[in-house]
Amino acid sequence: MTTTSFSVFAGTALDARDSAWVYQLVAEGQLLADLAFADIVIWAPTKTGGFLAVSHLRPSSAATLFYRDVVGSAIRPEWLPLVEEAFKTGTIVDSKVPHSYEMSPTKIRAVPIRKALRSDGTDSEQPVVAVLTRHTNLSDSRIPSRQELTFNECANDLFLMVADGVFPDPNAPSAPAQGAPRASDGLIRLDVGGKVTFASPNALSAFRRMGFDGELEQTVLAEVTAGMLQGTLIVDESLPLVVTGRAPWRTDVESEGVTITLRAIPLKNAGERIGAIVLVRDVTQVRMREREMITKDATIREIHHRVKNNLQTVASLLRIQSRRTHSDVAKDALGQAMRRVAAIAVVHDTLSEGLSQSVDFDVVFERVLMLVAEVASSGSQVVKPRSEGSFGILPSEYATPLALVLTELVTNAVEHGLAGKANGEVVITSARTADTLSVTVRDNGGGLPEGKVGEGLGTQIVRTLVQGELGGSIDWHTLEDEGTEVTIEIPLQYLHEKDVLAAVPNV
Repeated sequence: MTTTSFSVFAGTALDARDSAWVYQLVAEGQLLADLAFADIVIWAPTKTGGFLAVSHLRPSSAATLFYRDVVGSAIRPEWLPLVEEAFKTGTIVDSKVPHSYEMSPTKIRAVPIRKALRSDGTDSEQPVVAVLTRHTNLSDSRIPSRQELTFNECANDLFLMVADGVFPDPNAPSAPAQGAPRASDGLIRLDVGGKVTFASPNALSAFRRMGFDGELEQTVLAEVTAGMLQGTLIVDESLPLVVTGRAPWRTDVESEGVTITLRAIPLKNAGERIGAIVLVRDVTQVRMREREMITKDATIREIHHRVKNNLQTVASLLRIQSRRTHSDVAKDALGQAMRRVAAIAVVHDTLSEGLSQSVDFDVVFERVLMLVAEVASSGSQVVKPRSEGSFGILPSEYATPLALVLTELVTNAVEHGLAGKANGEVVITSARTADTLSVTVRDNGGGLPEGKVGEGLGTQIVRTLVQGELGGSIDWHTLEDEGTEVTIEIPLQYLHEKDVLAAVPNV
């Protein structure tokens, strides 16, 4: 388990680049804690000369020593000499006698955290920016297993690399959102030639599930993997780099219907490669769910695309019917219905272009204004609707009714508010806060007749959508000089509820 308070960095002497490097190490801290079977704490220097805990990583492979989080707290006086020595000398320092923490004897190792070299070589001195401490609980004394000894050896190798500024590797790819292998999932230790010197039981089990029936140890991992992939047409080109441990990379291997992900961490000592760690995890179920999600997303996009096509067909039929109708009243009604259908089609067309069920409503509204511009250009008057501000990203549950509402309001402003006026203006202003979306539609026409809001179908549609679908409020009023202003206030509570639900597992 990892706890890190990024706001606590404000109380340290680290600049932005130093903080960014420590962030990278924090991302690898869980691996260090699991391999060392110990709590890991990262201390950053303060402006007053002390040290502040900016991250605490508890091992999943052993009981934690700290049952209370230490992030944000100043260093204890008995640990300060070790941390100061590691920070000033740039060398790893071990406690000579056990320290007592909450009645438990502990051994402490202080590791200087050096920043990686810049590609241009400007950081040739590689300054120490912080210190990592490993806290090992000595109360659980027993003979360690071979796996524990190997894990500890790997941890010590990584600590040396941290002190040398070569771990984590800044060129390594970022961890995937799901399925990242951990030490407990499976670990293989390679020598410099790529031969397996140790394979944890979980790692061996993962390879057995892919059809490998021998022992991994004393084999060359690249040869084992190549044998399992014989006849496979598509192989990740980065696979040789991973299975030989030559590059800090990740790849997936699939065989016998099983998918495992491999992550290689080259081990170095004094700049020379001495071997590698390869983390192994069976991600068959994870990848199956990912493929299912991709299939579902593609299906949803296709549905939106077909709905858009169907709506455009309906709009075209309404347009044809309108042209063949001799009654001005019927022609106007059909034209309004056509624009309403076309506005909904715009939202579905935008949704069909991406995986997300949210849309950039500024893009949607720009296309809606093009529909309204057709209305404005149909007569002799010159009207140029324009938009100010930004709507931002909205889910389809907001986008569809809001597109309809604005289509109605802007069309009404052009057809009725600016009727009889040679040159008119319609301005749509949007403003968004964390809690509310405010939209104002203003024209410079003659204002509301007798100051009363109409009771036509368009007004009823707008009221129903704003108050019912969007849970907002709407207000019409005549401006002092001239024209009408319509103000809409939409609460964004639904967006916050979706964010909360997304953060809760299994919801």
